[in-house]
Amino acid sequence: MYFGLSDNQTLLQDSVRRTLERDAPLDDIRKFAQGDNTPLHTIHASLTELGLPLTLIPEAEGGLGLGVLEVALVQEMLGRYAAPSPFAATYGMAVAGLRVAQADKQAKDWLGRIASGVVIMAVGVNEQIDCREDCGVVASGDKLSGKARFLLGADLATHYLLAIKEGLAIIEKDAKGVKEIALTTIDKTRNVCALELKGATAHIIKDKGAAVAAMINSGRVLLAADTLGAADMMLEKAVAYAKEREQFNRPIGSFQAVKHMCAEMAAKLEPCRALVWYAAYAQDNSEEDSEAALMSRLAQTHLSEVGQYVARTATEVHGGMGFTDLLGLHYWFKRIGSNRLMLGAPEFVRAEAAALQNWGIKIGDKNWGKP
Repeated sequence: MYFGLSDNQTLLQDSVRRTLERDAPLDDIRKFAQGDNTPLHTIHASLTELGLPLTLIPEAEGGLGLGVLEVALVQEMLGRYAAPSPFAATYGMAVAGLRVAQADKQAKDWLGRIASGVVIMAVGVNEQIDCREDCGVVASGDKLSGKARFLLGADLATHYLLAIKEGLAIIEKDAKGVKEIALTTIDKTRNVCALELKGATAHIIKDKGAAVAAMINSGRVLLAADTLGAADMMLEKAVAYAKEREQFNRPIGSFQAVKHMCAEMAAKLEPCRALVWYAAYAQDNSEEDSEAALMSRLAQTHLSEVGQYVARTATEVHGGMGFTDLLGLHYWFKRIGSNRLMLGAPEFVRAEAAALQNWGIKIGDKNWGKP
């Protein structure tokens, strides 16, 4: 049995890599971080031209009918270039949830509209993971009220997709009773927002939890893939810098201490690739839903730790230059840090993984989510 990417999957990732090398240079990422949305539109247009928004959508609804693994391969490249794109939210999480719920005619219709390009969805699931006292969305018929935090992919969105107790709720962006609030995070390569809803009309797709779980599981895998790509780029930059920077008339890469730092980054990061691949594969091919849920949690938490290590060590290899805007390492550094906290901090997600494996922890215990 061959454990690796197929030729088509490798070709897909290489195509995305070449496209982003052209359309997502560091100068454009810097422009986006300063408030210029032109790079966002350029990258989105390029991904659309490649047909990537159709990746996860079933063929019957006008898509390519591929899996979460293919979406993760794309997201890895987006992380590698710190690209400002709503791809993970709109064409990963949203489609994953609607695909599970597609027995409902509404869900099938929305998948077709996403495939046609007329609908782009921002996604909010945090209230189904860990709801703060001042947040939460309540449905009364088709009206929603409350507050939802940390919606992903709102930059180009025409609609919001929220995970609520009843299932999935879709709200038009310009609907009455909707207020979008921009949130400030350390990551300037992507924007997140909160919603305040006051009797906003929503299209509600009833679900017993499977669709919401698919969104969260897929989202965690895609965050892991994004961190993998970002960390891989930071490692490459550190190695390249170590070969060029000279001290005492020798490249610093010839010094044993620097060699060990680069080697340890590579040794920690390389096994993560197979973990992310399998976690993504499990979302579509595991016989038990618990395996998909468990692997998504293991991938997210492990990449959070390894990504943090690589980000810190790669910056150290660059010395003082690593802290300057000239090299731009901080875009990847902060993106990895942001991924670490999205959809649940590592301690919280590890507690979920322990509960899934019956390790004596249950949701709601006094030690739930604590390190």
